[in-house]
Amino acid sequence: MASTRNPTAADLAAAAEALAQGEGESLAVPAHPFHKAVVLVAGAVLTLTCLTWGGEMPYYLALEVYREQFLAIVLGMALMLVFNVLNRRGRPHTLLSPLDFGLGLVGLVAGIWIAARYETLLQDVSYRTPEIMVLSAVVVLLVLEGLRRCTGWALLSVVLVFLGYAMVAHLMPEALRGKPQAPDALLVYLGFDPSAMFGTPLVVGSTIVIMFLWLGEVLIRSGGGDFFKDIAMAAMGRRRGGPAKICVVGSGLFGMISGSAVSNVASVGVFTIPMMKRTGYSARDAGAIEAVGSTGGQLMPPVMGAAAFLMAELIEVPYAEIALAAAIPAAIYYCGLYFQVDLIAGRNRLERLTEALPEVRAVLRDGWHFIVPIAVLMFMMFYYRKSPEVAAIVATVVMLAIGMARAYHGKRLRPSDVLGSLAGTGRSAADLFMTLAAAGFVIGVLNATGLSFALTQLLVTLGGENLFVLLAVAFVVSVVLGMGMPTTAVYVLLAALIAPAIVQARVSKMAAHMFILYCGMLSMITPPVALAAFAAANISGAGAMETGWAAMRIGWAKYVLPFMFVFSPTLLMHGEPVRIVIDTVTALVGVYYVTVGIVGFFQREVGPAKRLLMMVLGGIALVPDASVGLAVPGGFSIAAVTLGGLVLGLEYAALRRARPAGGAAE
Repeated sequence: MASTRNPTAADLAAAAEALAQGEGESLAVPAHPFHKAVVLVAGAVLTLTCLTWGGEMPYYLALEVYREQFLAIVLGMALMLVFNVLNRRGRPHTLLSPLDFGLGLVGLVAGIWIAARYETLLQDVSYRTPEIMVLSAVVVLLVLEGLRRCTGWALLSVVLVFLGYAMVAHLMPEALRGKPQAPDALLVYLGFDPSAMFGTPLVVGSTIVIMFLWLGEVLIRSGGGDFFKDIAMAAMGRRRGGPAKICVVGSGLFGMISGSAVSNVASVGVFTIPMMKRTGYSARDAGAIEAVGSTGGQLMPPVMGAAAFLMAELIEVPYAEIALAAAIPAAIYYCGLYFQVDLIAGRNRLERLTEALPEVRAVLRDGWHFIVPIAVLMFMMFYYRKSPEVAAIVATVVMLAIGMARAYHGKRLRPSDVLGSLAGTGRSAADLFMTLAAAGFVIGVLNATGLSFALTQLLVTLGGENLFVLLAVAFVVSVVLGMGMPTTAVYVLLAALIAPAIVQARVSKMAAHMFILYCGMLSMITPPVALAAFAAANISGAGAMETGWAAMRIGWAKYVLPFMFVFSPTLLMHGEPVRIVIDTVTALVGVYYVTVGIVGFFQREVGPAKRLLMMVLGGIALVPDASVGLAVPGGFSIAAVTLGGLVLGLEYAALRRARPAGGAAE
C-alpha cells in the first residue's frame, strides 16, 4: 500500500516528467545497454512494421504478402518485447535474463519462420507435419506465457478453461455439448487458422489500435498530458469541489489518448487525488472519483479505447458511427459523475483550492496546437470518411510537425523523440497483442466446437421471452467474466459469448455490443476485483475494497446506462431528432435527481422522504418514453422532470426565505 503522505511539488514534477517521457513501470527501459538496445529496436521495428502495413506499402511496392505473414512477424516482435521487458513475475526486468532473452528470441524466430514459409506451411496444414506441429506448439505456449506476464492469471485462467473445454466438449451436458477436438488438430487450428490466433482481434490491434497508441505517445511526449491537466485545472479548479471536477474533466480528456483505465489512474490520479484530499474529500472518495473518471475515458469519443475499434470491425460499421453512438452515453456518464462530486462538495462544505491556478485563456494560448491533431483526426474520420488507421497516421504526422515547431512548458519534440515514440508505442502494443492473440484462441475454440451457438441458445432460454431478464443475466455474466481482465479482452470474450444472444432477442447490433462494452468495463470499479479502484486506492492510501464500494456508489449511472440505450436506441443517436433531444435531456435531469437523492443534498441537506421521492422521479425520467411504446415524445419522463423541478424549486424557495443571503456557490 502506498504511503498516505501528499506528494510534494518535486514529486509531482518528477512523475509528470516520467509520464511525458513514456516511462513508468509497465514501459520500463532496461538499464543494461544491450538489453536496452534490444527493447528499443524491437519496439520501433514493431511499430514501423505496422505502419508499413497500414500505409499499404506492400501494395505500392508490388509485393504479394499474405496478411498472416504480416501478423506472424508482428507477433514474433511482440513476444521478443514481452519476454525482454517483463520477468516471470510480470514485473519489469532490472537485469538481463539469458533465459527470457532466449524465449523472446525463439518467439521472434518462430514468427519470422512462419512468415517466410507461410505458403508452404499453408499447403501442409492438413497433414500436420512435424514442422507445423513444432511451430504451433512454440507460438501457442509462448503467447500463453506472455499473456500471464502481461495480465496475470485471471485472463490466462479463462483461456485455459476454454482450451480445456475443447478437449471434453463432446462429453459436456447437452446444453453445452460441442464437437470433439483432437489435441493435435486443435493446436494447429489455434496456431494457424485465420479465425483463431491470426483472427480479427490481432488484425484490428496491429492495423488500427497501434496507430492510435502512436498518436497518444506523441501527444504525451510533446506535453499533451500537461495541457489536458492544465485545461482541466483552469476550467474547474475554482469551482466548488474543484479538485474532483478537475479529475472528471482531466480523466475524460486524458483517457481519450491513454485508452486504459488503470494507466489513466496512475497518470492523472497522482495529481488529482492529493488535491482532493487537501480540500476535504476523504481518501476513500478521492480514490473512487478518480477510478470512475478514469474508467469512463475509454468511452469518450472521438478517441475511445481499443475495444471500440474491435466493435467497429465485428459489427461491420465505420468507426465514426461507433464514436457518434457513444457520444450521448459518455456525456450522461460524465455529467452524472460531475453532479455527484459537486453535491458531495456542497454537502460536506469542502474548501476551495487556494493555490494559484492557470487561466483558460493562457493555457489555450500556449497549448492550442494540441487541439489541431484531434481536429484533424475528427475531420478525416467524419468528413472525409477515411479509415481510422489512416486518420490516426495523418493526425500523428501533424502532431509531430507541430510538436517540433512549438513547445509547451519547455517541452518540444526533438528528432530523437520520433524514434522514442515508435519504441514506446511498440512496448505498449506488445502487451495488447498478447491479449488479442489469446482472445483469438477463445474465438477459435468457440468456432471449432460450436459453443458460441450453444451459449446463445442457453442465454435465450434463461431469459425466456423477457428482454429485461436476458439483459440482467447477460449483465451479471459480463461483470463476473470481466473481473481482473483488461477491457479489450473482456469485450472480445463478451462479443463472442453474450452479444449473439442479445442480438437474437431483436436488439440492434450497435446496442447489443455497446451494452456488453459498458458491462465489461464495470469490472474496473466493481469489487471484489476492481483494477481501477485498487490502483486509485494505492495512491490515496484508502482501503482497496472500500474504495471499490465507493466507486460503485459514485459511478452508479454506469450500471444503469447499458439498459437505457438498449431499450431506447435514441440515446445511441438512432431515431428522430426530437426524440433524441428529449430522451437525452430527460435522462440527464433524471441522473441529477437520482444523485440528489443518493447524496442527500440540494443547496442544503435533503430529508429522507424527499430523497426517496427524488430517486423515484429520477428513475422515471431515466426511462426513455420510446422504450415503453409512447407515440408522443415526452410523457412520463417530462412529467417526472416537471414534478422533480417543482420539488427542488420549493426547496430552494424555502432556503431563500430562511437565509436570504445564503445559498451555496457553484
